[in-house]
Amino acid sequence: MTADYSEVRASYVTMIAPRPMSALPPAATPAVPDPSPLDAILERYWGYTSFRPLQREAMDAVLARRDSLVVMPTGAGKSLCFQAPALLGDGLALVVSPLISLMKDQVDTLTGNGVAAACYHSALTSEQKAEVLDGLRAGRLKLLYVSPERLVGDGAEGFLRRVAAGAAPLAFVAVDEAHCISQWGHDFRPEYRQLARLRDVFPGVSLHAFTATATARVRRDITEQLALHEPLELVGSFDRPNLTYRVLPRASLRPQLVDVLRRHDREAGIIYCTSRKDVDQLTAWLQGEGRRAVAYHAGLSDDERHRSQDAFLDEHADVVVATVAFGMGIDRSDVRFVVHAGAPQSLEHYQQESGRAGRDGLEAECVLIVSGADFLKWRTLLEKNGEWNDQRRQLLRDIERYSSGVGCRHKHLLAHFGERYAKAECGACDFCLGELESVDDPVTLARKILSCVARVGQRFGAAHVTNVLRGATSEAVTSRGHETLSTFGLLKDASVDAVRGYIDQLLGRGLLQQTGDQYPVLALTEDGVALLKDAGAVSGLSLARQRRPDPSRGPRRSKAETEGWEGVDRDLFERLRALRLDVARARGVPPYVIFHDTTLRELARTRPSSLEALRHVYGVGAKKADDLGPAVLDVIAGRA
Repeated sequence: MTADYSEVRASYVTMIAPRPMSALPPAATPAVPDPSPLDAILERYWGYTSFRPLQREAMDAVLARRDSLVVMPTGAGKSLCFQAPALLGDGLALVVSPLISLMKDQVDTLTGNGVAAACYHSALTSEQKAEVLDGLRAGRLKLLYVSPERLVGDGAEGFLRRVAAGAAPLAFVAVDEAHCISQWGHDFRPEYRQLARLRDVFPGVSLHAFTATATARVRRDITEQLALHEPLELVGSFDRPNLTYRVLPRASLRPQLVDVLRRHDREAGIIYCTSRKDVDQLTAWLQGEGRRAVAYHAGLSDDERHRSQDAFLDEHADVVVATVAFGMGIDRSDVRFVVHAGAPQSLEHYQQESGRAGRDGLEAECVLIVSGADFLKWRTLLEKNGEWNDQRRQLLRDIERYSSGVGCRHKHLLAHFGERYAKAECGACDFCLGELESVDDPVTLARKILSCVARVGQRFGAAHVTNVLRGATSEAVTSRGHETLSTFGLLKDASVDAVRGYIDQLLGRGLLQQTGDQYPVLALTEDGVALLKDAGAVSGLSLARQRRPDPSRGPRRSKAETEGWEGVDRDLFERLRALRLDVARARGVPPYVIFHDTTLRELARTRPSSLEALRHVYGVGAKKADDLGPAVLDVIAGRA
């Protein structure tokens, strides 16, 4: 496909002519050209009339040929930061992307918007590869997506020569998912380390790194490994105000999942498990309950994994149950919930995986269902694999503190990434929505639990300690004479879930620890012993329990939930959704490639009655208005 960009690029041609990197001032922000061409590109091809935070600055760096490092949370529009500038000027943008599925989704979306884009990867047929190379030679392409292996692996030299010999000069290189280059990141990939050679192959071409999650240490590593030259560093807020975070102590997992699924009937969601066995069992159970669920993990064949992924992306399935093997590059924008049925390895992993919810900016829910045993399981696995070190220990402690913390979840996540949360409350987490209630005297409660652990000899797990504290006369308790202990029945009025939650919080605070492998045993830490001896030994201790639901008032809703549907004709939204699905099926692309839910809701809110009005609806754009406008207008008018 050949696209005509001439009418909006003319004013840039001389301004963005290639110039040596050394010509740029070392620390100054590059000069910004007349903004109108970028605005026109944005509206014409994407249907957007405004920029999200930092998008303009990131695009200006690309156009000024200045290296950059851009960190934006999932759903903040980082891909647009290199896609839109690629349409200005005569050059080719080379985009490095780690997964074929991610390349394909982005190229499908771009071509659907009228942009000349292609991807080159191992899954293409010989004919398809030849077609891409022909487009490269003829200068028809504006963006070419490739994997890092294509640039640094076998045959890389020949491929790079073809890029250099193309009719259009190489304008810039964009490295997506750039955290993969860092051993401090959550998804390290060795082949990313070799991408710095692009600086030698294309010395006059700027490099731009993009990622959705990177601590300061990872950002430094990206800059060094890619040999970025005095890059402009743009770090967006990590806050996702449309996401509602909840943490639940694991009790009966399936009823807990039912509660989440009930809130998201017929909506898309991901359930992450820590083992393949759990994935298979939960998938079978969900299917038996009549849910459209599929499984995804590394133990399945390539064909099985591709079928599951395609079923989810194409809306043949609502729920995918997966290990962390599933996720990167999943572009489905209307994921309304992500559940972790077990703790992930780090807060970086959790931020990235939970961030796959609500990528369209609409309301979504992130639920972490966790047990103290999860952290012992990770430690045991990492020790077995020889990966247990200070770095891993700290990462695991960070997610343990988050899961056991009592306070605003948004604030906790932002603090981890070095960002201050200015609001008093987020209104979008279990704590700020009043779903948790703080214990009045947490020190006394903690000492009761610590005392019980000590009195059973620090030889039993959380379940047994819970039974003793609640006064349960089970055979395991009475056979050991533990019903005679002074701590027996001290928490007889508390629920099992509440007591287990308190224990998990004490583990998170480092007052208890778990030892053992197959059968985890609770033991006091040095701080726990100190608190048991002296009530003033630990400051700032807080404990909380789940508040019992009040049927008379119902659950509080987050601001995103309230505002997301305001003024939307829900019946019309569903009819537009059906149209989107029909078009997607006919074209063999995922439905979100046609329109995001944000666009469908805006259509159902504003009810445009002409093609001209349709062109100005968020996310439509000129090509889609011309292409799909009549059908959309017929649905809005009730003619279809």
